[in-house]
Amino acid sequence: MDKRRARIIAISNWKGGVGKTTTCVNLSAYLAEAGYRVLIIDLDPQGNASIGLNIEPLKHKTIYSVLCEECDISEVIQLTPAKGLEIAPADINLAGAEEELLRINGRERMLKTVLDKVRGSYDFIFIDCPPSLGLLPINAFTAADAVIIPIQCEFYALEGIAQLMHVIKLVKKKLNPDLAVDGVVLTMEGRGNLTEQVAAELLKYFGKMVFKTRIPRNIRLAEAPSHGKPITLYDRKCAGALAYQSLSKEFLARQSTLSNL
Repeated sequence: MDKRRARIIAISNWKGGVGKTTTCVNLSAYLAEAGYRVLIIDLDPQGNASIGLNIEPLKHKTIYSVLCEECDISEVIQLTPAKGLEIAPADINLAGAEEELLRINGRERMLKTVLDKVRGSYDFIFIDCPPSLGLLPINAFTAADAVIIPIQCEFYALEGIAQLMHVIKLVKKKLNPDLAVDGVVLTMEGRGNLTEQVAAELLKYFGKMVFKTRIPRNIRLAEAPSHGKPITLYDRKCAGALAYQSLSKEFLARQSTLSNL
């Protein structure tokens, strides 16, 4: 992996409540702890990644301001409580971005243009996508090298995945031929046969793309955002923390394999 050019990864699932932001924040935090310089782009109007890291926009400047060409991304990026981890925050104003972008030529490439300016300053850039398949995720997919898909261990786990994969394929065909799916993360794992049935279906559908590490349902993971901390700083000994630490190592092993191809 070229340390002078960040690998950009979109964390996406059009279905909400699947641990998307939790995965983005905590995977990023563990990579930062391992010595990598990491940037999160909060591309969700709910701003959960920003809230979960106790970040408020400076002078009301957010990633929305950057996409609308009101300011430079350097004016938006902030340090987080986790050393080595930075974030470009979002707020509810981002909900109006799609309407604003519709007026701009090359609207699908706005985020790519923005990230190209800072790509040389980071090892990894993670984009926390909104739970939709609109213009914001398309911008993320156009800018990204790869997508990671968190999927909850529940009966409707594969609901909408076909649509998401269709959009990814369209972006790959028309806007970003190098886009790949880096992996699928099983989240909110419970006990019983249902989890194993879901895992079996995902393995059948995605094969080796499914990460071996599974993220359990864990109250400490749910509590951490309300304290404005990633799990690395909130309770690093809990089951959820150990799972994300394991995921970060598996993620890095995959990146090493990719760099040798």
